[in-house]
Amino acid sequence: MEILLSLGIALAAGLLLSRFIKPLKLPAVTGYLIAGILIGPYCLGRLDVDGLGFTSMDSVKSFKIVCETALGFIAFAIGNEFRLSSLKQIGKQATVIAIFQALVATLFVDVALVALHFAFPDKLTIETAIVLGAIATATAPAATLMVVRQYKAKGPLTSLLLPVVALDDAIGLIVFAISFGIAKAMMSGAVSVVSMVVNPLLEVVLSLALGAAVGVLFTFTEKLFKSNSKRQALAITYVIIAIALSMMKFEIGEVHISFSSLLVCMMLGTVFCNMCEHSEEIMEKTDKWTAPIFILFFVVSGAELELSVFTDIIVVVIGLVYILARSAGKISGAYVSAKMTKCEPTIQKFLGITLLPQAGVALGMSLTAANELEAAGELIRNISLFAVLIYELIGPMLTKIALIKAGEIVPKQEVVSASEDEEDDE
Repeated sequence: MEILLSLGIALAAGLLLSRFIKPLKLPAVTGYLIAGILIGPYCLGRLDVDGLGFTSMDSVKSFKIVCETALGFIAFAIGNEFRLSSLKQIGKQATVIAIFQALVATLFVDVALVALHFAFPDKLTIETAIVLGAIATATAPAATLMVVRQYKAKGPLTSLLLPVVALDDAIGLIVFAISFGIAKAMMSGAVSVVSMVVNPLLEVVLSLALGAAVGVLFTFTEKLFKSNSKRQALAITYVIIAIALSMMKFEIGEVHISFSSLLVCMMLGTVFCNMCEHSEEIMEKTDKWTAPIFILFFVVSGAELELSVFTDIIVVVIGLVYILARSAGKISGAYVSAKMTKCEPTIQKFLGITLLPQAGVALGMSLTAANELEAAGELIRNISLFAVLIYELIGPMLTKIALIKAGEIVPKQEVVSASEDEEDDE
């Protein structure tokens, strides 16, 4: 009973907060995150009543499967942006921009934190700075996609933004794995080529291969059904299967074989949308079905934000430097690479701002560091949590402002009728 009650309260809180913040012209996703904080362990959860909000971080983590499922469907939806017809126009630009801005963000954070190391040598090590620099590459596809959907953003910037955000995760995984391997080697004094190069590349390649295989199977199976409702159910089935398969892990000597659910589901969506003639209709119906799962994902993410990090002033200082350096790297990197690839002036000016949100992927990286680097890992986790808290609260709002300035959110779309409002505010 308590689990169902917690889910119901989480959904209700998210919906109500999205309504309350609407007069402030904030994106609904910001309301969901605030709702999570309010019913989380640091607010309503302090009453310690099972079912009435989240009483502890353990109770929040018990809903991890909801977050995994939501991220899978988000990645599946982003795969729809990789249609060959559109990639012919923006594929090269998206690839160059994604790689360049990710590496510039890493460079900026590395330089800033290595410099800060000399101010706090006992607290912030060179290895910690290197790992945080790699985490800076990650962007939050969920928050970006929700803002784009809520306001029905459409235009050159939006068309380029979603592929760049999707590619960010693949690039981030590789950069993190290499940087993390270097950091561990520096700590232990032993360098492993397998952990630094082979494992991250294997994860990316095998994830894309698994996603492609499931996508091909999905496409052929879809032909057996003519009913739209059954096709929708089939799409949901295959995304869930892809998420489950991506949780597999194997070890062969030093080689660790694992998969990224984001890359697997993104590739599943990419293959399906390019092979199936009914893909657009099926994916649109699937998107509507997933609305409650997305709300739960953001509410749970809000509840998971560790507010206690504000009690350590050094963590706050390092966190602020990290946020400023990463923001400068993302914005300048996107601007320079967009200019290099001859993108429109509006893309050059506003793309970097839309890449600031950071959440799930970054937290996953920080959790890996916390599990393997002891004290340094705990600091990395706390700084990442601090940054995610700030980025997730202001990032969606900045994304919305950038899309409005670029002319891709028309003001009249925010004034919706009662019937439209029910759909748009999800």
